[in-house]
Amino acid sequence: MTEAPKIIDLDREAVKQGLQEGSLVLVDVREPHEFAAGHIPGAVSLPLSAFDPSSLPEGKRIVFSCAAGVRSVRALEFAQAAGLDVREHYKGGFKDWIASGEPVE
Repeated sequence: MTEAPKIIDLDREAVKQGLQEGSLVLVDVREPHEFAAGHIPGAVSLPLSAFDPSSLPEGKRIVFSCAAGVRSVRALEFAQAAGLDVREHYKGGFKDWIASGEPVE
């Protein structure tokens, strides 16, 4: 029996599709000033510095995002340590989103 992967890297297209379908909640773990300066439309802010897994929306597919994919992995580790079944993050993060010319709020 193989163990399910602890971390699943999503690309921009998978994130866009999930946001359009409403099938995921994109949780941006950058700091508040970074989020305020610009974020992916529809993302919710939950800074890693004040991260509380219990404040994640329930019953939704959670996908973490940060600037470049480092802090989102840390958030995944925190959530998994708290017993949550969360595995996905946006590997390229906000930098990838901007570089591709996607809309920003």
